[in-house]
Amino acid sequence: MKNVALHNLGCKVNSYEMEVMQQKLEEKGYNIVAFDEIADIYIVNTCTVTNIADRKSRQMLHRARQLNPEAVVVAAGCYVQTGAESIEKDDSVDLCIGNNRKAEIVDIIEKYLESRDSNKTLDNSTVIDINHTSEYEDMTLKHTAGHTRACIKIQDGCNQFCSYCVIPFARGRVRSRGESDILEEIRGLVQEGCKEVVLTGIHISSYGLDFDSEGAVYDGHSSLIDLVEKVNEIKGLKRIRLGSLEPRIITEDTAVRLGRLEKLCPHFHLSLQSGCNETLKRMNRHYTSGEYFQSVELIRKYFEHPAVTTDIIVGFPGETEDEYSESREFIEKVRFYETHVFKYSMRSGTRAALMPNQLPDEIKTLRSNELIRMGRIHSEEFRRYYIGKTAEVLFEEEKEIKTAEGSQIYHIGHTRDYVKVAVPADDVRSMSNAMAQVKVSGFIDGEILAGEMLEFYI
Repeated sequence: MKNVALHNLGCKVNSYEMEVMQQKLEEKGYNIVAFDEIADIYIVNTCTVTNIADRKSRQMLHRARQLNPEAVVVAAGCYVQTGAESIEKDDSVDLCIGNNRKAEIVDIIEKYLESRDSNKTLDNSTVIDINHTSEYEDMTLKHTAGHTRACIKIQDGCNQFCSYCVIPFARGRVRSRGESDILEEIRGLVQEGCKEVVLTGIHISSYGLDFDSEGAVYDGHSSLIDLVEKVNEIKGLKRIRLGSLEPRIITEDTAVRLGRLEKLCPHFHLSLQSGCNETLKRMNRHYTSGEYFQSVELIRKYFEHPAVTTDIIVGFPGETEDEYSESREFIEKVRFYETHVFKYSMRSGTRAALMPNQLPDEIKTLRSNELIRMGRIHSEEFRRYYIGKTAEVLFEEEKEIKTAEGSQIYHIGHTRDYVKVAVPADDVRSMSNAMAQVKVSGFIDGEILAGEMLEFYI
């Protein structure tokens, strides 16, 4: 049977889809090898969120062609949907598979091989018009590839059309997965030993929007909380995490309901993008900084020491020094656990790319560096909370860490609010996917806390 090499770029949704594609190939007898090995087929699951992502996608496709000029090189996913002209001119690519067709990976490849061997033309389209489909692509993950947590895709598509973002054009409109399919998939993974799941999608706050025939634009209401409550009831599951949330979903009622769920991790990613209202308007974000702060305060009201993380774009077109200062002051006020800072990158096909007053890179770099430094201070403050306290840790890997006293092998895992903790490994046995109570004593480095295992119980 043929050797297949896979490489994934991009978000957790892409990761989930890649795992399912690998699973389907393995079930049909294909041999999966590392991407840097010689293979018969190379599959690159592409990303297009920025122009840089496009370039990385092209680089990996060209890398595959260099590894084996005779191989079949497959481009799949978001770059295929938005970069049709570039793909058509790229001699490195033999076959394209768009979004909503990844579940058919085996049939598409085998039809291509058959047509190539018989000198016939493959006449069926493998790239659909993603912007005019209401079909949710059925996929089911049966096991995870060496991970202690499983990403569960619950929806696809986005209706928000932020002015800087091309993803609605790559992923289409909101399409939600059936509740029963989601619950069945999680139960199956729990039976395989999975303890933690992450509910993910392109815009999970819009989950269920398409179930309402009159729904067209996210208005702050969601069926997500109903789904999370049912996931919380699954026996054997220990932890639930949520992917990136729309700030407007955190109402008083939602915060109360989420706070009652014992399996829900107090780890919330609320995408901000800017703390300045004028910038938010140009971004076509549908909230103010004041409304965002109210959502943060509700989370902190109903959860003890919750981790609130976010994304920030600096140097958005027209961002004045005053606007940047307003955004920086807001970030200082919120004090996020983690702040993911991105310099604005012009993305062709978006409204922001056509806006006046595009900022030079040196200004973006100065602002980015300042916010990154601030974020590190806030993150360390959040972690220091644990020193002297006991925390539940789900272990994931063993790793050698160098300290002032020398090198030591540690068991590494995360607390419920996603703080990384290390415990000295007394023997070589792996504790991956095991849970324990750990007494935290201090920092090993700026990001990892050290601790002593008190009670190993799962």
